[in-house]
Amino acid sequence: MKKILITSALPYINGIKHLGNLIGSQLPADVYARYMRATGHRVLYICATDEHGTPAELAAIEDNLTVEKFCENMWNIQKKIADEFYISFDYFGRSSSKHNHELTQHFATKLWENDFLIEVNEKQFFSVQDKRYLPDRYITGTCPSCGYRRARGDQCENCTKQLDPTDLIDPVSTISGSKDLEIRETKHLYLRQSELKNKLDDWISKKNEWPVLTKSIAKKWLHDKDGLKDRGITRDLSWGVKVKKTVNLGKDLKIKSSMFGLMLQLHISQQQKSGQKTILTMNGENGGLLMKELIKCIMFSLWQKIIYRFTLSHFLPLFLVQEKIGNSLII
Repeated sequence: MKKILITSALPYINGIKHLGNLIGSQLPADVYARYMRATGHRVLYICATDEHGTPAELAAIEDNLTVEKFCENMWNIQKKIADEFYISFDYFGRSSSKHNHELTQHFATKLWENDFLIEVNEKQFFSVQDKRYLPDRYITGTCPSCGYRRARGDQCENCTKQLDPTDLIDPVSTISGSKDLEIRETKHLYLRQSELKNKLDDWISKKNEWPVLTKSIAKKWLHDKDGLKDRGITRDLSWGVKVKKTVNLGKDLKIKSSMFGLMLQLHISQQQKSGQKTILTMNGENGGLLMKELIKCIMFSLWQKIIYRFTLSHFLPLFLVQEKIGNSLII
């Protein structure tokens, strides 16, 4: 009898989940979980809503709700949908929970202590009209790589290239549509992903049991053009996990707790069932998400050597509008 932990991609909180979410990560994981339970193995299948960051704040503004109330409403809806599709989660949590905040701060502190985090002075757009910085999805524009006109400040949904807001051509504020933007300097914490490139590359190369799609996209992110770059894990936001005082940046910043989503799930699972030996995580075809998840995986493989399989499915195209289905297009 094996002890198996199964996770599927954390769905964003910013919209009603769609068929792509179901077939991309939740249904394959559910089928696998049911099969393993039926064959006598001890299984823990877990997931959670991804509630921090710009998608939640922008969606709450649009619905004229506080972000806390919006997330609470959407968690109940997403949980109800999963129940109605008979997805057999053993645990369906929330990234905004007190437990997750504590764990996120713990892991961020450990990363800082082990030199995986650095302070970076970066240039970022500031909206004069909105009186705030515009990270991630707070700004949209034209992708410098493929010319897609609805690219976000963190990633182009068309070509999957990871972006910084200042990379965008003809940027506008997502909040107000204002083009009255200034580039100002601000300080943030960055995850030193570039330092892990060679270890990650070697680790992926040895994963012969992984699907071809998973390995090919991972290799693309490691070697295509600029390769694997350091990425910011803090934002100038009001909704998120506070940076602990041990990492003093001189201002109140919020950690993107989704960066530690897999770590949270692992920790919770170890509390509920000790001694998991096999871990399987299933995701949809989102390059940025995959890369973030892989970074978490390599960190855990270096520390605990417990990751077994990482699967990935293609986007579900919506042929009537010639676009993939995705909540990222809502914002």
